Amino acid sequence: MRTPRIKIDADEEEAVYHCISRTVNGEWLFDDPAKEVLRKHLWQVSDFCGVQIVDYTLVSNHFHVIVRIPKKVPVPDAELLRRYRVLHPYPTKAQAARLAVVEHWLNANCPEAEAWRKRMLRLMGDLSMFMKLFKQRYSIWFNTTRNRFGTLWAERFKSVLIEDKDEVLRTIAAYVDLNCVRAGLAKDPKDYRFCGYAEAVAGNEMIREGLMSVCGQRTWEGAQSAYRQILFGTGSRPKENAGRISPSEFHKVVIQGGKLPLTDVLRCRVRYFTDGAVLGSQAFVQTQLGIYRNRTGRRQKASPWQIPQITDWGDWMALRKVRGDALC
Repeated sequence: MRTPRIKIDADEEEAVYHCISRTVNGEWLFDDPAKEVLRKHLWQVSDFCGVQIVDYTLVSNHFHVIVRIPKKVPVPDAELLRRYRVLHPYPTKAQAARLAVVEHWLNANCPEAEAWRKRMLRLMGDLSMFMKLFKQRYSIWFNTTRNRFGTLWAERFKSVLIEDKDEVLRTIAAYVDLNCVRAGLAKDPKDYRFCGYAEAVAGNEMIREGLMSVCGQRTWEGAQSAYRQILFGTGSRPKENAGRISPSEFHKVVIQGGKLPLTDVLRCRVRYFTDGAVLGSQAFVQTQLGIYRNRTGRRQKASPWQIPQITDWGDWMALRKVRGDALC
């Protein structure tokens, strides 16, 4: 029986998700200009929805993003108007006229104003709405500029609920940033423009804040030093031939029951990071499963699965067992 997707409502508690979405048929559709627009849309929609981008990577046929969904709190009218303008930085005449009408409603505090507030707030502080809005807006831009029609994305999106612990988040963030290394696009994530770490190195304060939080550091200098240790092991620079290990080497270690350094494992595809549904300690996974059962009344015989101990994960568990090779 397939384990159900677990979703924690943002108004119940703050939650962190690792999300991934692929293009239709896995086609390599995004060149560098297209990835640049995708990056801008990511920041624009996250600002509108009031969610934090912890880290991300954009490549030619998919993207990864780690997003923190905050608790829902009241949003003042001035902030709602600011976010509306963020979503429409170059408004058409119709949009500008609509905004003037909305401002009149808000000043009068009439029933139309309350209805508009509710419509706006439904789009904010929610993972599904954030991903839907982000992907829809980009699809419209991409199809319009490429004289294309039809679906752009292969599926809705995958998401894994991540325990908000430094060790777990650091590892997932490094896995996301190393996507360009696994794909052979760069030897060092800092040299790949379309990932969070490179943008942090370039000075983006918002992504620096996200990486500082996962590294448990209060300064960017401290966070960068700690993060590079995770990316490259004991040294701060890429090693020669430090790309993805060969399948034969990997399976040899697995068959012999051995372990690999974390830096080597992160250069493999770890399917539990994208298909595990919930990832963290056994207590965390059990808690999320209990929340789901209480909300839905379902009683599936699901239980946390131990991630294969190919490296020192500690007590990490996942909700969903991955079929086939968990790491490849």
